[in-house]
Amino acid sequence: MAKAAAFPLIEAIHGRRSRRFAKGASIPAGPLAFASRQAPEALDPLEQMLLIATIAGNTGWVELFAHHPGYAPRLPNYITAAGGRSFPSSAGFNTSEFFFTDDTGVYFLPTRDMTPVPAAAGTELGAWLDAHRARIVKLADGRLNIPAAMPHMEGHNTWCANVPGSTVVFPVADLAQHVILLLLYLVQNGTGIYDDVNGRPIPGLERYAHRLKLEAAYPMTFLEQVALTDVSVEMGTACYAGALMLQALGLGGWMYTGLNPFTVLGASGDPAVPGLGFRFDMLPNNPLPHVTGLPGVFEAHVPPHHASMRAAVEAAVARKFGAGSPFDPKQGGPYRENAAIRSGAAAIDAEAIEIAALMAEYVFTTFGRFPATVPPVFLKTYLQAHRLDTEFYDRYFTPEAYLRTHAEHDRNWR
Repeated sequence: MAKAAAFPLIEAIHGRRSRRFAKGASIPAGPLAFASRQAPEALDPLEQMLLIATIAGNTGWVELFAHHPGYAPRLPNYITAAGGRSFPSSAGFNTSEFFFTDDTGVYFLPTRDMTPVPAAAGTELGAWLDAHRARIVKLADGRLNIPAAMPHMEGHNTWCANVPGSTVVFPVADLAQHVILLLLYLVQNGTGIYDDVNGRPIPGLERYAHRLKLEAAYPMTFLEQVALTDVSVEMGTACYAGALMLQALGLGGWMYTGLNPFTVLGASGDPAVPGLGFRFDMLPNNPLPHVTGLPGVFEAHVPPHHASMRAAVEAAVARKFGAGSPFDPKQGGPYRENAAIRSGAAAIDAEAIEIAALMAEYVFTTFGRFPATVPPVFLKTYLQAHRLDTEFYDRYFTPEAYLRTHAEHDRNWR
């Protein structure tokens, strides 16, 4: 643990590689054919916890946006979570959460609204890990079933993905909530969206010409692309933090996209492959499953998990201003006068909520879904960790194929 904590950042960056050959693995044919002589071996529980907390972990108090001339003398109210995490989130929306699986089960680690613990400053690593461990929810026994064949995983991953002994992390974003937060952002900055698919404005927005510059309205599809990009960067950066930790711990593994997200979420259509068990519908004129959430665990801000799109908008606002939120004056934080600073943010007024709800309800009614062109729940990037079989690399590669941490791993962690 001490060696991992002291591992140089520059060595982690330059030493990061996708090292796919785990203990127990086998490449049956080709110039790199090799069969491991070792049995699969799970991660040490402590190193697994350090890895998962690095990917998804709360790392202390987030700093609020300090100034925007359009909000002055109040503070901007973009932030949606009081705690910072090990990766950045656009405007501090933090709409992603994390699932993972190993040989023992399928788990959920919610951290997006986690109140920071004192150890987040780095003073007590053990206490920090314990705080995250206590939040883990077990969803099922046994490894998540992802058949090693198309269409469930890409052919080049069938020999190495989700193998025995490995830990696989699945970041999942509430993309619907992210779009709602962007709608609120637009309204507070004096504009909205228009329906560029049907080439028309959103009916009813003209009533708010006193605060909206509709000539500057965003195309609906562009706003949804922005949201999709935002969450993709958020989840990809989280996995990259994990990839750097793999180097410090001396674990094999890599971040990748070659698993079918519908299989992972539970929308494969095959009862024998239930995935994470997310709810989905097949909508008219849409060949892809419309995944909306895992009831009681991770529910996107759309019906049926919310009574209406207006209710979903109100829930997003409540996340900003409710108990434990970034703008709750009773919340702790990094400021000498937390109550005064947190109370200094601009409110989201009832009219702004009305306008955002109008746009969200228009999209849902017009297209039969929300968002219109991107999924409400998004999953694409994964991170896998496993114990490396260095014999494969010694057989085929030069000595630079793995780091000293990989060479010393079993001695350090067994």
